[in-house]
Amino acid sequence: MDRRLRLAVVTETYPPEVNGVSLSLAKLLEGLDRMCDVHLVRVSRHDLDAPMTHEIRVAGFPIPGYSALRGGLPAWLALRSAWLLFRPDLVHIATEGPLGFSALQVARWMKIPVCSDFRTHFEQYVDHYKLAWLEPVASRYLRYFHNRCDLNFVPTEMLASQLKAQGFDRLTVVPRGVDLRLFGPGHRDEALRASWLGSGAQQEGRQKPAILLCVSRMAAEKNLVVLLQAYRAARQAGSLARLVMVGDGPIRSSLARDFPEALFVGMKTGLDLSRHYASADLFCFPSQSETFGNVVLEAMASALPVIAYRQGASAALLQDQVHGWILDDFSASAFHEALQSALRQWSYEPKGLWQQMGERALVKASTQSWSSVQNLMLSHWYALAFPTLKAKAHHEPFTHSQQL
Repeated sequence: MDRRLRLAVVTETYPPEVNGVSLSLAKLLEGLDRMCDVHLVRVSRHDLDAPMTHEIRVAGFPIPGYSALRGGLPAWLALRSAWLLFRPDLVHIATEGPLGFSALQVARWMKIPVCSDFRTHFEQYVDHYKLAWLEPVASRYLRYFHNRCDLNFVPTEMLASQLKAQGFDRLTVVPRGVDLRLFGPGHRDEALRASWLGSGAQQEGRQKPAILLCVSRMAAEKNLVVLLQAYRAARQAGSLARLVMVGDGPIRSSLARDFPEALFVGMKTGLDLSRHYASADLFCFPSQSETFGNVVLEAMASALPVIAYRQGASAALLQDQVHGWILDDFSASAFHEALQSALRQWSYEPKGLWQQMGERALVKASTQSWSSVQNLMLSHWYALAFPTLKAKAHHEPFTHSQQL
């Protein structure tokens, strides 16, 4: 494009916070300065470095149960003042909290095109926190929020269909990417594996225990108890396995107390996280609240077969018995049975089927680079910001090769 895009990105979570929304948004924006002037609007924190050029930081509030996270307060005046001085061509809202809603209102008032991401099923979370009566309110709010946007990005066709049936408008699919330089089987660390097995796993003869891995924020909505109960049952039935739980969150301490047979290793990032993925044998992910689930794609890039329910990334990218065990039955018993079946296969032929599934998962993950996702997103952003250039925006330098 001849013209650089002035893009305001509004988010209530961003690195150094570690979660799927913050990390995937950061990867999406990485390197975009070649095409865009990105103006980040984010929540202020005490541990942040000096602001970037044109960055706006607004006041926040602590999120109950998440000491490391802060929600953003509405910032009508700050946004209006900043955008009158430096008017963006487009406002992209990554989160639908109070800050995001105020950005939507200011953008509409100023007649600036605005788009958003649907990243989290907030309306499903209320059940896990004994607030089921809020579900209709949350659903109506999310529908109202997104239907006031010019375009809403979702990561899978399945989610787009579900939201369309619920009355959401102007949906388009832009998949998530994975950093193929960071995640890969080459990061396997035998010393790390030995440290896990030396922490209490038993061996019989030459049979080696399977290393099961889960990477997740440890919160009620992640359904982690289902995995931990399935692991306990498998061990009681005589299966040789070691479960490694990577991540942190409000229920980590209670899970570690209730399931001492699992190994809780805390939050991991960067190459350390890559080593944990690549040093395992099977990725287990019991969440049913994901719009995508970046960790599934990271596990695939690490050549791990996957046990997961069929939604988000597992529904979009994986086939049952080809890349792992992908479950249409969303019951706890189905997850238990899948883990038992996988471990029986391991005991018959260690590495055989699991390795084949993992290799197929790696091939699939290799098509999901972040550069292709960025190109697709840029084409949509330019089309929204400069409608007269819409036809041109769908040609070079952008491509649509990675649509699901």
